Amino acid sequence: MQKRRIVVTSALPYANGDIHIGHLVEYLQTDFWVRFQKMRGHECVYVCADDTHGTPIMIRARKEGITPEELIAESYKRHTKDFDDFEIEFDNYYSTNSPENRDFCATIFSRAKKNNAVFYKDVPQLYCPNDKIFLPDRFVRGTCPKCGAKDQYGDSCEKCSSTYSPADMEDARCAICNTGKPEIRNSEHIFFNLEMFRNYLANWLTTHVAPDVANKLLEWFGEDSKLHPWDISRDAPYFGFEIPDHPGKFFYVWLDAPVGYMASLLNWCYKKGKNFDSWWNNPDAELYHFIGKDIVRFHCLFWPALLHASNYKGPTQVFVHGFLTVNGEKMSKSRGTFISARTYLDNLDPAHLRYYYACKINNTTDDVDLNFDDFTLRVNSDLVGKITNLASRGAQMLNKKLDGKMGDMDDEGRAIVAEFRSRAQTIADHYEARRFSQVPVEVCRLADLANEYFDRKEPWKTIKTDPEATRQVLTSILNMFRLLTIYLTPILPRYSEKVAVLFGEHAYSWRSLDTDLENREISNYEYLAVRVLPEKVEAMVEASKAAAPNPQATAEPVEPLKPEVDIEQFAALDLRVALVENASTVEGSDKLIQLSLDLGALGKRNIFSGIRASYPDPSVLNGKQIVIIANLKPRKMRFGISEGMVLSAGGADHSQLCVLVPAGDAKPGDAIG
Repeated sequence: MQKRRIVVTSALPYANGDIHIGHLVEYLQTDFWVRFQKMRGHECVYVCADDTHGTPIMIRARKEGITPEELIAESYKRHTKDFDDFEIEFDNYYSTNSPENRDFCATIFSRAKKNNAVFYKDVPQLYCPNDKIFLPDRFVRGTCPKCGAKDQYGDSCEKCSSTYSPADMEDARCAICNTGKPEIRNSEHIFFNLEMFRNYLANWLTTHVAPDVANKLLEWFGEDSKLHPWDISRDAPYFGFEIPDHPGKFFYVWLDAPVGYMASLLNWCYKKGKNFDSWWNNPDAELYHFIGKDIVRFHCLFWPALLHASNYKGPTQVFVHGFLTVNGEKMSKSRGTFISARTYLDNLDPAHLRYYYACKINNTTDDVDLNFDDFTLRVNSDLVGKITNLASRGAQMLNKKLDGKMGDMDDEGRAIVAEFRSRAQTIADHYEARRFSQVPVEVCRLADLANEYFDRKEPWKTIKTDPEATRQVLTSILNMFRLLTIYLTPILPRYSEKVAVLFGEHAYSWRSLDTDLENREISNYEYLAVRVLPEKVEAMVEASKAAAPNPQATAEPVEPLKPEVDIEQFAALDLRVALVENASTVEGSDKLIQLSLDLGALGKRNIFSGIRASYPDPSVLNGKQIVIIANLKPRKMRFGISEGMVLSAGGADHSQLCVLVPAGDAKPGDAIG
């Protein structure tokens, strides 16, 4: 097998918050893959860093009365402690606020500028004279210019889903100081010309990301549309890197964040005496990014184009995964399912979540659901009951009854061990292809064979009549368990370390599968895995509820009712059944989805709806029938014309809305009510 040189990254966690179990979907699967590559004997380096720049960091530090550097230093301590306790092993975990990152940003910008990939343009922005800062849209609050809803963000309305410029708000105010109306000032910004790389990206996408991801991104490459330029600068004051020769201008955080991959690798090279170009720019080296589907456009459009423009090699593959749901729903602070890594660790074993995520994660963009009942069942039944129980029964009986000495395997046991070993390539293929969910399936199937053998041989009986035959059975069982452990080592590394100590071995590699253990002593058995107690899960949920902010404590004055409408006005609404032909996210909006609808004889409709929080993957609506207001006056939005309104219902939490569906045998275009 040819030795490979591999660089692996995960998306950088933002220093303005703690690690939670949703983040861990990414870091754990990356850790599984990296550990597998290292077990196979490849040169594999896993680098990451804290994402430390941007306005939110600066504002939070100001509110806490500390410097941004102090804020990110504390975040770094918490993040690295959480990762270490979850057995995630980075070769280098760094910070984007580093000299290496500053130098790379400057080099990349200089090369892109030399290659005519950047241009300058005046941008009208809101400026707070009190705070002396240009305000990002999310730091502006005011009344929606469309529906009149008060206290909305400066880019979109949570009530009517309209999008707009903060300059359109009549009473826009700075959300930092909450005083006065910001001024409109022009500021020259620097843009990266993404359209210049249209052909390069169109070709790149077909071979460097999964087909479904590529097809979704290629929808933006229409003949009549251009790829929008990317604003890569921000005005002072800003916590980040000042752009060389551009006083008062700073690199946008989303530029220096992915550059942090390069900086972390360079820092590792410094520590190890390695050459950066022999890893990143080496044509024979491989570079893989693991990311969530919410940041696809940054990693699959801007990032490869930026690298290409600056003469750096782009990623070999970008692996995109889905989000985490808990008990079938979006994580919720009020329900206690928005669980921080530390809260989990305070209540449950990290190995349990590593094992469960391995059971659920595959190589698609499908969301991963953490169901607490299923979590408890799989850990207790499979990891503890099927797998670990082999070692518990076999090693303890060998230690107590047979002086802890293994003998030879019996013929049947040796045949089963050979069967275990024959699955090595299949399991390796699952790891390589990131079909992690198939690894526990294979392991549990083999564990069933071992348990059937154990129960059939009844060593608890034969120990009294034929100790040496019993020794053969226990030797066979422990060899079977050892092979299962080696297969699970990328998923359960500390568990594997304990097993290696039990058998007096060093850390396992894939080649360890080729060895039989016979006629040797074992150590005293140390408990490897304990059962999940439902009360511990409940305690974790309750602790997460307690950590959630009290909505009553932060509630703002209730907005008064709008003017009454009479029954005739209400009856004027024309509710119709519509078939969703295609539902997709809207580029440039984190709230809207776009729905292409069929109303039968009434024709086709296009509607923008602010329900993205409830449907992060809008394609789940494709083929469904929904109810819309069909006679609502079309509304011109920044993204196009919206020709109606989707009816949805739910609580105050906008992430829990569900579209209304017609009952019975309704057809597209049918009237409701």
